[in-house]
Amino acid sequence: MNRFNVTALTLCIVGALPMVASAQPSDFGPDKGEREFSLSGTGSSDRKFDSGNFGATGDVGWYLEDHLVTGVRQSINYASIDGESIVDDFWNGSTRGYVNYQFLDDRARPFIGASLGGIYGDGVKDSAFAGLEAGMKYYMLPKTYFLARAEYQFLFSSTSDATDAFQDDGAWAFTIGLGYNF
Repeated sequence: MNRFNVTALTLCIVGALPMVASAQPSDFGPDKGEREFSLSGTGSSDRKFDSGNFGATGDVGWYLEDHLVTGVRQSINYASIDGESIVDDFWNGSTRGYVNYQFLDDRARPFIGASLGGIYGDGVKDSAFAGLEAGMKYYMLPKTYFLARAEYQFLFSSTSDATDAFQDDGAWAFTIGLGYNF
């Protein structure tokens, strides 16, 4: 893991601590049996807006317990690369199942979890991946939350590759979005 990723993850966690410390118990958040839906996005561009990328992720989850949610997550990404030697467009996506455990009963709810799925498309080698994730949901309204999540995903093409892939073929995915419990 490079220094930038460690710094970014540390800043996210440290930045969320004041919300956790000041959160008061309330009627915010889901109950067992409810569902959740979230939508988030990402994007970047070079300074001349010649090359760039954007992506969107949607989650649908079901609360098995007040603090335990399982669901399905779909991501789609587009990149346009305009370089001196190439001009190309790439689409890729990933579909995965996830399970997350949320801590606390306050407006601020840190969580940890795991995911398993596949990645496919033009700019990637189709393969399976597993991931570990951590993040924070902050309830702005009783059933509406702000979401910040960091996922470490490692790619593999067979189960025998999975052990080595965790150290050698990992990638970080960061997400910021909004969600709703219903």
